[in-house]
Amino acid sequence: MKVLVIRFSSIGDIVLTTPVVRCLKQQRPDAEVHYLTKMTFGPLLNNNPYIDKLHYLQDDLQEAIEELRKEKFDLVIDLHNNLRTLRVKRALKVQSYAFQKLNIKKWLLTNFKIDLMPDKSIVERYFEAVRPLGINNDGKGLDYFLPEHKRIGNKDVPMSHWSGYVGFVIGGSYNTKKLPVEQWKKLCELVPYPILLLGGKEDIDEGMDIALQDPVKIYNSCGKFSINESAELVKHARVIVSNDTGLMHVAAAFQKPVISLWGNTSPEMGMFPYYGFNNLKDRVAMQSVIMERKELSCHPCSKLGYDKCPKKHFNCMNELDMNTVAEQVKKFWAITTTKPIS
Repeated sequence: MKVLVIRFSSIGDIVLTTPVVRCLKQQRPDAEVHYLTKMTFGPLLNNNPYIDKLHYLQDDLQEAIEELRKEKFDLVIDLHNNLRTLRVKRALKVQSYAFQKLNIKKWLLTNFKIDLMPDKSIVERYFEAVRPLGINNDGKGLDYFLPEHKRIGNKDVPMSHWSGYVGFVIGGSYNTKKLPVEQWKKLCELVPYPILLLGGKEDIDEGMDIALQDPVKIYNSCGKFSINESAELVKHARVIVSNDTGLMHVAAAFQKPVISLWGNTSPEMGMFPYYGFNNLKDRVAMQSVIMERKELSCHPCSKLGYDKCPKKHFNCMNELDMNTVAEQVKKFWAITTTKPIS
């Protein structure tokens, strides 16, 4: 049975599909598993042993479709479920299953604060798409496989961080998902351990601003490393503090303690750190702490995000208590260890 799994983007969403891929391959030995994603996100899956072949969407969807037709798939598992994946499924003309995006329930939550979302991770909803195949969640959590040929060494980070550090993921796809710089600065003052800032090229300037207050204690790695190299830096961290963004899910894949910071989005939508069978109301307390201003009448205001707070106050992030975050960092630091970078 030749199966095509589809998830075009983005980092976190793709990492969250990995349990489905693993269980599909392990529980259906006859399955030849292919995966279609954007070229940009190929490094997330290049080393995954449960994927037999990767296919890429670049600029031309029709070109990708023509290549997929040659494979003669028996089944499509659609874990993105949008108009482009509909085009792929119609072109391939084979049986397909798709996960439910629950957009109406998300709309009710963001517009009227009516919470009808299921108390489970989006991972569990992905598994509903493969239930007709008899595929069950094995509860082993997320996967992230690093390449062996190019690894982070102690030459890549300051000596002050070789024995351990806290990773602060300062990036985010939208401004309203990002903790403001002044809040990060306050947290840096309160945390007594080496700190490594993680983000993309677009976060370099903010990272520099934060790191300037203590260049020895705080290392700005934003924009300096590839996706896989940043993932390895996450793996070496003792604790991760993160906005609602992709590296938060990479941290969960490595079973790292995560303190997640929620602005205009909400973990109720199913995108909270996932370690196995944990749901939102009964998550693994020793691994995940959620920081969220649930009492705000305007929260959550979007399933994705905005450039600016629609209410102009941004209280969901500006009023998160950094003292509480710092105390939780200290608790996690005390009970965790990690292999030093060498």
